[in-house]
Amino acid sequence: MKNKKDKNTTTEPTKSELEILQILWKNGPSTARFVNDQLNQETREVIYMSTLKLMQIMVEKGFLKKDESQMKHIYWAAIEEGKTKGVLLDRVVDTIFNGSAGSLMMQLLGDKKLSPQEMEEFKELIKKMDQQ
Repeated sequence: MKNKKDKNTTTEPTKSELEILQILWKNGPSTARFVNDQLNQETREVIYMSTLKLMQIMVEKGFLKKDESQMKHIYWAAIEEGKTKGVLLDRVVDTIFNGSAGSLMMQLLGDKKLSPQEMEEFKELIKKMDQQ
């Protein structure tokens, strides 16, 4: 039987947990204070103790690791950015677009959510895919 920690590492991060992971993926190992400051600047107002508690829960879930050897504890992402985003995107494709990545892309293109530069990059990606 799996223990609680093993079970939780297979769960998907919540929206708030993803916000914390995004900061750590972008900035690398950081203190809870730094993460909280970034949340307040980039996302929304969050109380420091709420951020700290959520980060402690994320350590228990296996999403974060922390170094307690210094007075200020340093946290870092324990899960890979690309893999995590891939799992979440697969879930969106499966649940919202009935498993069709093409439908997702058509929705993005139809809603003009891609910038001209992103559209050009997308065209180049399609060309590369055609050449394989």
